[in-house]
Amino acid sequence: MGYKVAVVGATGNVGREMLSILAERNFPVDEVIALASKRSAGTEISFGEDTVLKVKDLETFDFTGVDIALSSPGASVSKVFAPKAAAAGCVVVDNTSHFRMDPDVPLVVPEVNPHAVAGYKKRGIIANPNCSTIQMVVALKPLHEAFKIKRVVVSSYQSVSGGGKDAMDELFNQTRGIYMNEPFTKTQKKFTKQIAFNVIPHIDVFMDDGATKEEWKMTVETAKILDPDIQVHANCCRVPVFIGHAEYINIETEKPITDEAARKVLKEAQGITVVDMRENEGYVTPVECAGEDNVFVSRIRADKTVKNGLSFWCVADNLRKGAALNAVQIAEVLIRDHLKK
Repeated sequence: MGYKVAVVGATGNVGREMLSILAERNFPVDEVIALASKRSAGTEISFGEDTVLKVKDLETFDFTGVDIALSSPGASVSKVFAPKAAAAGCVVVDNTSHFRMDPDVPLVVPEVNPHAVAGYKKRGIIANPNCSTIQMVVALKPLHEAFKIKRVVVSSYQSVSGGGKDAMDELFNQTRGIYMNEPFTKTQKKFTKQIAFNVIPHIDVFMDDGATKEEWKMTVETAKILDPDIQVHANCCRVPVFIGHAEYINIETEKPITDEAARKVLKEAQGITVVDMRENEGYVTPVECAGEDNVFVSRIRADKTVKNGLSFWCVADNLRKGAALNAVQIAEVLIRDHLKK
């Protein structure tokens, strides 16, 4: 007997990826419902190779009888509809930022804190972390267990797909416009400055201390998911890449750490692929990680400026492991340990 699953925000980048991954991983479904805004209702969307779903209007949909909702419609929409779905008996795995720091909502990365899924019973909602946080904590978890991380300094190089389809279109249109000698201001909507052939040190809104909210998210989410004693300083940039986030991560540990020991620990960890050959092409870039499920780690090396220091390069497909795949993996833990039929 399978589950009745709704995908909220099904026509967006992450929603489409959720549908694709549900089919790829043979998630035990009896029925899949695609939900989106009223303007998308009635359109058709693929589920797997042979099934086409007709999108339904989220605003009028009754979640009674739905077991799980994978939700990525935007924070303001989730704020309204996730509690309604939960009240109808549906467990919501929410990919937006709205519930992440709610103390009654677990924030989960299955390779890191699968036990936290049990906390869904408080509100019927499980939060999916920020994309940049997810790939970082997957890489940090085995290192923290082996060497006890004290401090993290991370610089992220995040693709435009993290800003949605409109952001991807803006990069495409600006790039084309530059070659066609069109002023980029015609297409400047999602980013504060030109994104084509540029790097923007600004993701989300600025906060009082000078950090952006994206940087704040990486700090507070790591504390909630992994360990509140780890100090995190994040620097987040948007780069002209369509899919795949990259991060340079520097850690300081309590226990002695070497690059050889760290490499061994990372190679044995769940959800991580180490490609670190110290030669031309002996590392992974966002282009290679697009469409892949794992987090890739390269450029592992000792940081000799501190007593126990290490740096490494980390890339992942932000639409998959950074969003849709992580949500489906949460649902898999949910049905394995809590919603067995």
